[in-house]
Amino acid sequence: MADNNSEKMKAYWQANLKLMLMLLVIWFVISYLCGIVFVDALNSIRIGGYKLGFWFAQQGAMYGFVAIIFYYSHRMAKLDREFGVND
Repeated sequence: MADNNSEKMKAYWQANLKLMLMLLVIWFVISYLCGIVFVDALNSIRIGGYKLGFWFAQQGAMYGFVAIIFYYSHRMAKLDREFGVND
């Protein structure tokens, strides 16, 4: 029984790591690539009168980070229920 629980916790941790890695990649793309590296290309697009690259650098990274936090919380609650580790 203990070995089964150990395997379950290992699978839970692997799912958690996969989720975190995916969200870190999204965060990197939003904050670093869109806000710094591709800013010149994105500035050719305007939304609401503002250049898209400027928007990503000033606001988009913040909005993206907040969205990632809410998604992580929602997804982890689902993983907790799936693996039986919820409160």
